[in-house]
Amino acid sequence: MTEYLDLIMFAALMAAVLSGFPVSFSIAGVAVIFAYLGWALGVMDVSLLGALGQRAYGLIGNTVLIAIPVFVLMGAILEKSKIAEELLDTMGRSFGQLRGGLGISVVLVGALLAASTGIVGATVVAMGMIALPTMLRAGYNPAVASGIVCTAGTLGQIIPPSTLLIILADVMSNAYQQAQYEQGKFAVEALSVGQFFAAAIIPGLMLVVLYLLYILIRGALRPQDMPPADIGLAKPDRAEVMAAIVPPVLLIFAVLGAILGGVATPTEAASVGAIGALLMAGRKIGINPRLILIGAAALIVLGLMAGTFPVRLQRSDNGALEWMIGGFYALLAIVGLVAVGLALRAAIRERIIHDALNSTLTMTAMIFATILAAGFFSLVFIGLGGEERVAHLLENLPGGPNGALLFVMIFVFVLGFFLDFVEISVIVLPLVAPTLILMGHDPVWLGVMLAINLQTSFLTPPFGFSLFYLRAAAPPEIRTGHIYQGVVPFIGLQAAGILLVWAMPFLATWLPALLF
Repeated sequence: MTEYLDLIMFAALMAAVLSGFPVSFSIAGVAVIFAYLGWALGVMDVSLLGALGQRAYGLIGNTVLIAIPVFVLMGAILEKSKIAEELLDTMGRSFGQLRGGLGISVVLVGALLAASTGIVGATVVAMGMIALPTMLRAGYNPAVASGIVCTAGTLGQIIPPSTLLIILADVMSNAYQQAQYEQGKFAVEALSVGQFFAAAIIPGLMLVVLYLLYILIRGALRPQDMPPADIGLAKPDRAEVMAAIVPPVLLIFAVLGAILGGVATPTEAASVGAIGALLMAGRKIGINPRLILIGAAALIVLGLMAGTFPVRLQRSDNGALEWMIGGFYALLAIVGLVAVGLALRAAIRERIIHDALNSTLTMTAMIFATILAAGFFSLVFIGLGGEERVAHLLENLPGGPNGALLFVMIFVFVLGFFLDFVEISVIVLPLVAPTLILMGHDPVWLGVMLAINLQTSFLTPPFGFSLFYLRAAAPPEIRTGHIYQGVVPFIGLQAAGILLVWAMPFLATWLPALLF
């Protein structure tokens, strides 16, 4: 029995997580129990656990993962300021008169919110409360409407900036370095968050196109499922559309452009995004839009000019020109700070900052506690011989590298029915990714494939998080069966997306190769 202790440990983890006990404590508790059993039965060297302190310190000082709380804060500010409501209203009035138009508007808003907030739960709840009742009043099939809302909300996991992509970047970079060490390479290369963000852009947009095509085709074949909506409101004019769409688009370009252009690290870009989100919130809650625009423009000009024409005022050989440029930079900074200060004061008064910080702290604590506990679990699992067992299993599967990858993708897909993406990312993937990379799979392409697979876990019953979010926010006429039935076609589209990226790897590798 002792030779199967690693398998029993994994089964015990599944049982503990499914019991409903907090995940991080379940992971750590299972690790403690099996570390003791391994030591008592003489099959594990407990000195291996001495690396736990080093892992904890490495987690605290991880410059990649530190971007997570800032991106979460950015998304939380946008969510609490109800930016989604304005987008949904404008898009709904723009496309609602078309067959399937409300579904199209929900997917497009989901894509915009994904690229600006990246928070699945907030997006699904917002659209479930705002768009779903409108779709039902228009005569939409309840299952179809529920499936569209659920799926559009999950785009926040694959379209950058995404918490999932940040975690995967760290996991895959470590796996890639481990694979290089095992190949005898000691001058190892690392992977960056920017590479994974770049790699996920085209596949993410591809999924959006697949969703839109499905809605259009189903609307044509079964018009009774998605009839045109008689909203009773005039179509928005160009000014309304621009006012709703341009701010989040500019925020997206500011954040992703800074990362992909190499101007800023993910953490720095996330800070820029948080300031931009605060300014957008200020405009939404009543600060003069012209003042917000002037402040934002001042900060943008300051960032561009200071990067292009840096001035060091502490130098003794500065001339009049340098002092003039420095004074201009100071003026821009003051204008920007005034706008940010007014937006911050208004956001504090409306309790937006309080609620956003509370959401950020809760989510960040959950993610980092899970990662820390998973580090403990993996040490014990390795000590019990689990890593060697996994590598031996993958190397001996029929079909070679493709057979091993197919097995891992199916295994991750099945785990997604029961586990959250964080647990799968930090427990399972570090065990299988190094072997898959050693078998010749590109780590960035592999990461995108896994990201789409993990995105699907938000839709798979019975524990798909998007299903729970929508169930809590949906009107009473929406039954759980409607939600489950509605997401099935979109799970199929997710699988089709994985197959397309598998068949055409350039969808994930072309852009990062071009930029990095």
